[in-house]
Amino acid sequence: MQRLAERQDGLITAAQCRDLELSTASVKRFLRQGVWRTLSRGVYLVDADMRGQPDSPKALVRAAVLTGGPNAVAVLESAAVVHGLHGLRPQTRLHVSLPGKLAVPRRSAEATVVPHQLTLAAGEVTVVDGIAVTTVRRTVADLLLKLDRLAAVSVLDSALHQGLLSEDDLAELPRLMFGRRGATKARGWIEQADGRAESPLETRARLRCADAGVPPDELQAVIPDASGRVLARVDMLWRAARLIGEADGGEVHDRPDAVFRDRERQNALVNAGYRIIRFTWPDTQDPHLIPRTVRRALALTEPVDADRAG
Repeated sequence: MQRLAERQDGLITAAQCRDLELSTASVKRFLRQGVWRTLSRGVYLVDADMRGQPDSPKALVRAAVLTGGPNAVAVLESAAVVHGLHGLRPQTRLHVSLPGKLAVPRRSAEATVVPHQLTLAAGEVTVVDGIAVTTVRRTVADLLLKLDRLAAVSVLDSALHQGLLSEDDLAELPRLMFGRRGATKARGWIEQADGRAESPLETRARLRCADAGVPPDELQAVIPDASGRVLARVDMLWRAARLIGEADGGEVHDRPDAVFRDRERQNALVNAGYRIIRFTWPDTQDPHLIPRTVRRALALTEPVDADRAG
């Protein structure tokens, strides 16, 4: 039983308990003692008293699919969680495609599971870590029709950056969206994707700049010193102005070791004649803040000596 549960993010179903000849009375006792915990109808978290951490988003998706039965498929944001796509807000609902009458919403504690009845071709469903899920291409196509532009392009960038989507896949997305509500608008977002973005924050900052007419010249630009030694690879670069834009995600840059490295790196870039402006997630909420910061920095640019510019 333990081996089976560990293969399923610590989960086991009521049907699997019966197959293992574990009595209903034993299951109820485990639940009453807090050794197990119910995650969704007929799905239990084993050793819940020892795990000591919140349920992972992926485990919750697995629980929803297990509850739905053998024909359940994780879709939309839940499929994105399974594939490891970034750019979405934390989800409070789980999305599962079910056949026929099973797709009727339930009035119960399972309101967090949203059933759908999607028409899925055989090639649009795959299995990831034992979870039936729409393919990355179908998942992205579905999300493009549902998300706002910043989130949609962030998901596209994430898929491209991780190598989960190719340029050929991008060309197929319009076909997957054809005739569906929102397809015309979403098609225009595909060409805005850029797999060089390493985080949704970088994507959002880039789009804000592009929308305001001050797009960076380069993304993930390599900055050498006078001897050709690489000083840094930076998120965005306005080359003629020697202006660098950096997207500072707190989960990385707030660690003490990262602060130390960032300081050394920034000092080296400043000594090489570059200026640095930094953006955080809240900055992207205002469509004017980042472009205004960039424009002011570009306006302060002084002519750079040709020898120094390299």
